[in-house]
Amino acid sequence: MLGVVLIGIGIILVGFLVVFLATAASGGSSEEGERGTGVRGGGVIMIGPIPIVFGSDAKWASIAMVLAIVLVAVVLLSGVLFGL
Repeated sequence: MLGVVLIGIGIILVGFLVVFLATAASGGSSEEGERGTGVRGGGVIMIGPIPIVFGSDAKWASIAMVLAIVLVAVVLLSGVLFGL
C-alpha cells in the first residue's frame, strides 16, 4: 500500500514539474503575438466515472476527449489491478 502512495506522490510531483517547465518554456507568449489573445485549450472534469469535456475549439475538445477516455481507462485498470 505504501508503494502505491509513493507512486501517486511521484506522479503528482512530475505533473507539477511538467506544468512549471511548460509555463517557463512558453514565456507567456500567445499564438497571435501582441495583437490579441490567441489562447486556446480544453479540459476534462471527472464526476465519478463520467467525464465532462470542454474546449475552445474542435481540436482541443477532441484532445480533451481522448484524455478523458485515457483517464477512464486508467481508473478502471487501477480498480482491476489493485482491487479498489
